[in-house]
Formats: sequence, C-alpha cells, structure tokens
Amino acid sequence: MRTHNHWTGLQAQDRAASVAMGNFDGVHLGHQSVIGQARHPGAPLGIVTFEPHPRQFFAPAAPPFRLMNAEARGHRLEKLGVDQLYVLPFDSALAGMEAEAFVRDVLVAGLGVSHVTVGADFCFGKGRKGSVDTLRSLGTELGFGVTIADLVAIDGVEISSTAIRTALSEGRPRDAARMLGHWHRIEGAVLHGDKRGKGLGFPTANMGVEGLHLPRLGVYAVKLDVLTGPHAGSYLGAASLGVRPMFGENLPNLETFIFDFEGDLYGQHLSVALIDYLRPEMKFDGLEALISQMNADCDRARLLLADV
Repeated sequence: MRTHNHWTGLQAQDRAASVAMGNFDGVHLGHQSVIGQARHPGAPLGIVTFEPHPRQFFAPAAPPFRLMNAEARGHRLEKLGVDQLYVLPFDSALAGMEAEAFVRDVLVAGLGVSHVTVGADFCFGKGRKGSVDTLRSLGTELGFGVTIADLVAIDGVEISSTAIRTALSEGRPRDAARMLGHWHRIEGAVLHGDKRGKGLGFPTANMGVEGLHLPRLGVYAVKLDVLTGPHAGSYLGAASLGVRPMFGENLPNLETFIFDFEGDLYGQHLSVALIDYLRPEMKFDGLEALISQMNADCDRARLLLADV
C-alpha cells in the first residue's frame, strides 16, 4: 500500500484509483461494505480519508472519541487490500473548501479518481453542504463513476462508531468486535514506564492512549502483535488499561504482560487486541494481594484465550 499525505504532485501510477471516501474510524463492517463496493476491475483500490479527523479539527477541546489512531487505521486498511491511501490534511483551507471545488480540485485534478464510493449519509465541503446527490451530479459532469453504499445493520441495528464506543465503554469488547468485523486494537510505540511490573514479576509493555476513546478501565485478556523489531510476531497476554490506583497515578495508559516472553520491546510498535474484560481496576491492601490477583488474572486470561 502506498500512502500519500496530499492530493498534489502524484505520479501517474498513483492516480486513477477507484476510491472509497470517508473518515473510516474503526474500519467497521459498514466501512468495509463501502470499501468492498469501491473495488472495480482494472483500477487500483484507493481510500480518501482525513487527518486529523474533522471532528477533532472543529472541536479540539472535546473528549477523545477516536477508535483508532492513524497508524492503526492504516494497518487495517492495508489488510483489506487497499493499494493507494490518500490521507488529506484537514486544515482550515480544506475545511473552507466548497463541495464543488473539493471535487474539481482534489478528487479530479489532484487524484484523478476513476470512481468514488461513499456511504449513504456522507456529507462533504464547507458547512457539510455537499451531499451524495451533489457527488453523483458532479461525477456525471466530470467523468467519474459514483456508488452510494447503503448503511449496514446487524439484527436491525445500524452499525456505527457510536455503537462501538458504547460497547467498549461498557466492557463488551466481543460485542464491539462483532460490529467492527475484527478485534478492537490499540496500537503504538512501547514507552519507558516506572518498571514497577518488572519488580513484581510481571514486566509490562507500556503504551500511551492519548487521543483515543477509552474502553472501560480495567484488566483484559488480549492478543497482540509485535509489529517491529527482532521479536516481531503474535502473542497472548493480559493487559491493564487505566490509571493505576494502587500507585496514585492518574494518567491512563495500557500496560501489557506478555505470556511466555522475554525480550526488550522499548521503542517497538505493538498492536494490542482487547478480547475479554476480566475485572475493573482495584486498590489492594499491599503488594502481596496485588500479585495474587495478577496471577489469577493471567490464569483466567489463558483460559479465555485458548479458543480465540
């Protein structure tokens, strides 16, 4: 997959894609339906998306809501067979661009799209004045095809990022995965922490969660992939997502204990999938009680992960 951070200066082989367009936060089953309908014989499959998410641009002080950072979204799109990923910088210039100018200048003159597929609720351009009808009309005028994908539902309930966030907030990662079509993952670099886990016999890989919607705080059974470095591969483990009340911390992070692993992961990139919620965060009466509970958490996680 080739990634581009602007619509200008593209080489000929990076143009003329059949693209799916949207924010694709979570890359859930509804998004996957849009992407699937964007596949056309003889044309590269492309994605047109935005960074930062427009909601972040317009409301920077709002609570974090994203299901994925840009890195995780890119990895998921690559797994779906995307050839060209166009990550457009969502700044004041793009936010102020009228819908027709966006189509003419960005999609046609810049990307040279052959076909555009969007969801039925897609809006674009300044003030979100551009609709699917606008896009269809301009496609006819400017010579590219347009497909409008129906929204996707499970058991009569529409799949949405909002519904997935609710499932994660309530500690229901398997329900979230059912709507996503894949496990919910947190991705990023392994950071240096206080190394308390190592002293307790449970060395952990620590990752930041800034800018992301936080699932229910607590302990999870997890699957994880080490994406870079000499230990690249797939593993199982138990992870604590939270503020470490035992030690008076209050900045959320993700600490993952990897089963049957020895090695240095600092600076490497991990993708941690939340499989099952085990318990909420607790404050224990001493380290012995904490270690006992951590052993119990790991035993239970191993059982739950045996058939995943």
